[in-house]
Amino acid sequence: MNSEDGRVRLILELRHAGIDDLRVLNAIERVPRELFVPRAFAHQAWENVALPIDCGQTISQPAIVGRMTEALRLDDRMKVLEIGTGSGYQTAVLSYLCRRVYTIERHRELLQQAETRLALLRRRNITARPGDGALGWPEQAPFERILVTAAAIDIPPKLSKQLAVGGIMVLPIGDDAKSQRIVRVLRDESGLNIEDLGPVKFVPLISGRTDERVAG
Repeated sequence: MNSEDGRVRLILELRHAGIDDLRVLNAIERVPRELFVPRAFAHQAWENVALPIDCGQTISQPAIVGRMTEALRLDDRMKVLEIGTGSGYQTAVLSYLCRRVYTIERHRELLQQAETRLALLRRRNITARPGDGALGWPEQAPFERILVTAAAIDIPPKLSKQLAVGGIMVLPIGDDAKSQRIVRVLRDESGLNIEDLGPVKFVPLISGRTDERVAG
């Protein structure tokens, strides 16, 4: 099956899975997923599966990317913080749906690879840096939207403080892969309101010293 056939099949599969935001589907269709997976898995790039990448991480299943992106309720005026750049695939999808993406990755090797890919796609509304994602990006706060792509034990307090009033944060919660849930956090004048969006499985969100193996 060629890449174009794979795209069509994947988009149909995502629609059948209940992802019906046309802007989100269009963004997923526009991002060449084969650019973000290891060459050995390029033949699976347009399948609805998670795939391994470097540093023991994964590129998420497209259905999860679609669900979490749709849950953000994005528009093109918003400033978004992404925790966990990974391969850069989710970052690229976000970049088609908002004004600017600020993305943090603790593994410098992954970040450098992602920046190279995003430059090839000429995505110019993305700012990336290495760091501890649980600390957020206070210099750029507040953010209208925050997306966390690793599972936290609870809602990270520093991230919730960087969420604008009226803002939305979407993240997986749970310290056991068998009990993780996607939640949508809405911040209003009175505090945080949490909505459960269903089960999921992510690598854990690790806070503390970042990976210094590759020079910045």
